[in-house]
Amino acid sequence: MTRTVTVSDQNGTEALAGKLAALAKPGDVILMHGTLGMGKSAFCRAYIRALANNPHEEVPSPTFTLVQIYELAPIPVWHFDLYRLSDPEEIHELDIEDAFADGVSLIEWPDRLEYLTPENRLDIHIEPGSTIDARVFQLLPHGADWQKRIENLDEVAS
Repeated sequence: MTRTVTVSDQNGTEALAGKLAALAKPGDVILMHGTLGMGKSAFCRAYIRALANNPHEEVPSPTFTLVQIYELAPIPVWHFDLYRLSDPEEIHELDIEDAFADGVSLIEWPDRLEYLTPENRLDIHIEPGSTIDARVFQLLPHGADWQKRIENLDEVAS
């Protein structure tokens, strides 16, 4: 079941990211879909800061490094930006299998994964909202655990 969340601005994006971070488990894979400028990186940055419990955590974009790893307690976070990759075989060099096994994986431009896309995951599609700062998030769970977690999202404090 798809869950739609509409936010009016970046504060709303950060609140949603915080709610999802509060539900984080080792092995989580979150795939971020959306065109340039939709807020994929802003969402990931807010998620990492929420999980770190530090609103000032330095979270640079992995655009050029392709991956940034955050050794957070209790779960490490791997933030991938696959935009510059042209072949899924290049992804193996980023140790993505380790990320899938041990940490939370936040993946921007997940279409580059192709056959490496895990079955158990949360796809988040971000689209423009009714104003320039508004966004519409479509949360598509794959796996029973994700389905239960997004059904109870409103009950989570961010």
